[in-house]
Amino acid sequence: MDYKAIQKRNPQKPTEAMKWYAQIVLGKEVTIAELVEDIEKFSALSEPDIRGVIIALENVVQKKLADGRIVRFEQLGSLYPSLSSSPAEEEAKLTADNIKDVKVNYRPGKRITEAMQAAPKHKVKA
Repeated sequence: MDYKAIQKRNPQKPTEAMKWYAQIVLGKEVTIAELVEDIEKFSALSEPDIRGVIIALENVVQKKLADGRIVRFEQLGSLYPSLSSSPAEEEAKLTADNIKDVKVNYRPGKRITEAMQAAPKHKVKA
């Protein structure tokens, strides 16, 4: 895992001097094609079967999240929907129009968290 040093000000203490913080350097995105290729190495399934399962999984996850469900992927973690809204003075006046944003959150599983903590970290030039 590569990181670089960036200098920034603490927004809660704007009069304090700027300090240095570590920021991850993201690599290239991983595509479904690359995931399929990697999964083939650990599975007896063929490329079309794996691709079909991934596409079906995307569709099912979208439906479950839209239904307000938590989607738990065992060791991988879970996805869950959340929303934010503007307030209403009375409960009866709170409607779907008050909803400002709907998001999907991810909570990593224990193995993912441990793998991230254990990953070697390398400082790179900015």
